Amino acid sequence: MLGKLITGLTTTQLEIIEGPPAGHIFLEGPAGCGKTTTGVERLARLLESGVRGDSLLVLVPQRALGKPYYDVLHTPGLAAGGLPDVVTIGGLARRMVELFWPLAAEKAGFAHPEAPPTFLTLETAQYYMAHLVRPKLAEGFFETVVIDRNRLYSQIIDNLNKAALNDFDHTEIGERLKSAWVGEISQLRVYDDAQQCANIFRQYCLEHNLLDFSLQVEIFYRLLWQAEPLCQQYLKRTYHHLIADNIEENPPVAHQILQDWLPDFDSALLIFDQQAGYRVFLGADPGQASELRRFCERQVLFSESFITNPSLKSLEEALQRVLQPEKNPALPASLETPGDPSLALSYSQARYYPQMLDDITDRIADLIAQGTPAGEIVVLAPFLSDSLRYSLTYRLEAAGIPARAYRPSRALRDEPATLCLLSLAAIAHPDWQMSPRKEDFTLTLLQALDGLDLVRARLLADSVYRLKEGKPVLESFAQLPASKRERITYRIGEVYDRLRDWLENAASGPVEPLDHFIARLFGELLSQPGFGFHADYKAAEVTANLIESVQKFRWVAGEPLQTEGIPLGREYLQMVQDGVIAATYVHSFQEVVAEAVFLSPAHTFLMQNRPVEYQFWLEIGSRNWFERISQPLTHPYVLSRRWEKGRSWTQSEEERTSRESMTHLVTGLIRRCRGQIHLGLSQLNEQGFESRGPLLHAFDRLLRNLPEIEGGPV
Repeated sequence: MLGKLITGLTTTQLEIIEGPPAGHIFLEGPAGCGKTTTGVERLARLLESGVRGDSLLVLVPQRALGKPYYDVLHTPGLAAGGLPDVVTIGGLARRMVELFWPLAAEKAGFAHPEAPPTFLTLETAQYYMAHLVRPKLAEGFFETVVIDRNRLYSQIIDNLNKAALNDFDHTEIGERLKSAWVGEISQLRVYDDAQQCANIFRQYCLEHNLLDFSLQVEIFYRLLWQAEPLCQQYLKRTYHHLIADNIEENPPVAHQILQDWLPDFDSALLIFDQQAGYRVFLGADPGQASELRRFCERQVLFSESFITNPSLKSLEEALQRVLQPEKNPALPASLETPGDPSLALSYSQARYYPQMLDDITDRIADLIAQGTPAGEIVVLAPFLSDSLRYSLTYRLEAAGIPARAYRPSRALRDEPATLCLLSLAAIAHPDWQMSPRKEDFTLTLLQALDGLDLVRARLLADSVYRLKEGKPVLESFAQLPASKRERITYRIGEVYDRLRDWLENAASGPVEPLDHFIARLFGELLSQPGFGFHADYKAAEVTANLIESVQKFRWVAGEPLQTEGIPLGREYLQMVQDGVIAATYVHSFQEVVAEAVFLSPAHTFLMQNRPVEYQFWLEIGSRNWFERISQPLTHPYVLSRRWEKGRSWTQSEEERTSRESMTHLVTGLIRRCRGQIHLGLSQLNEQGFESRGPLLHAFDRLLRNLPEIEGGPV
């Protein structure tokens, strides 16, 4: 069994994998050098050597990064004595809070310590935040802030999370932000408002036994790990072996727990990715993670990449010297990587943005025609806007190339399938008084009925949809004039009438939970032949995610809403209309279609931690490769343990951290490429303006020294 798993590994890898189940190892190296492979094979080796599976703990910063460990556990007969636990620090916190709730509830200040807690997801936390903040907006809170409401809610929640992950009191958030601010004085009021909303939310959670992520982490670390010996005893008696992967992406609280816990593990393997820390904006602290090497008896460095070829390695070194010359001085010729960076890079120029997308599509088609699997190609941008997502997906599919796009910040309401399902739910529940607009109903028909185009969808919507006393009414197809029926076609009319009859029966039948309604709507109607979701796997995936989202919302908010007499379905629709961000569903994030080109933001691709043959980087003139996204209510660096309280955040700090972050980003991308990187350049960007950001300037300087590349300087 083990021989099959470890074929092709290096001597150093085998030493770690086959070593005795004792001692602590700190393993570091760049991406692609076999660190996670070593961790996975070490896990398999421990299990095969007789170590009980339930005594093994695998700690990862994000559930999706645990996939390689889950995969090896599926090997038949591998694990004895139960399965290892593959968890994040948040998952471990939730388990311990749930287990030791009677010991922590009263100390934490909950109003009903005798009652069980309710754990909030990102979506349900945003719902309660919206419920509390909406009245404050009417009072004038955040009147100078111009962002979507969902972003406002999520940034307040993010502040609470950062306080918990960096182990400072949530009441200090406003003062920390204000003490670092050097701009307009009006911004100080915004920080005060954010602090007050965080306080209100925390108090509401304590009064109603609600636990968002920040409370779970805070209770676990402060009240259980640090102050409750029984919790530490339980964890130390349960787990005797540790594998902690990508520790640079974990927050300070996780690092402190590892530091305290390491002496009690029989064996531990800590895996650190050099020049990573891509989740700093979520609280990651690679600096503190690096310091954990001092608590391990053995430090091992992997330096040789199994992914990048010498040309890519040479490109990486040259680009680092251009982006950060003070940290990467020119190497003597004898020490330079013996590769030609011009072989690792190609680019094309266009004046207009659509021309660039056409060229990208043609080049991808050429690669596939030459035998490259579509799944070995990714298209990356700093942000994946809806227009870019649609434009490129449309071009690829028109060329017969399957494509899959993923954007974790995409709101539920932005998915066409979600709009269709919830619009039909609103029509089937007229008492909610949330009738869809005519434009939304047109798009709903376009999604729901197979073979319908936009012109006929609008004609059908105009002909059959009307409001009566504020409630939606659907006319039958047979009542339309013959001329309209012929334009729409009788086939479409027959399918539409089936949809209308189903909705009427649902409206007149017994009231059922919204997730049950959506499941029936999908199974009984929309997935059937003649309807738009038939054989549409993407729509099926969105439907499954939506049902899960509604179900979790019902579990958390159902009882309070029923007590107040508020229809749960209507409240959920209101939450979606406010733009609540969809939680990251692990099966969606992990799924990689082998025969589909992958489109995503650059950071999202990095967190998949997988290599590909070809990468296409778009909009390298955009400053979004360099600048942080605007977050007027929070700050990832100021709200960290490493930032000195009271120290001002200056423009030079912003410039330094932005350049460092961009360097890590492009380095991480290069290290996850086997073949070649193609730069998509257009003189005018997506908005029609010329953009020449720092990354474009860096490539310009780099390409001037690489005349072999067709096209000359950028």
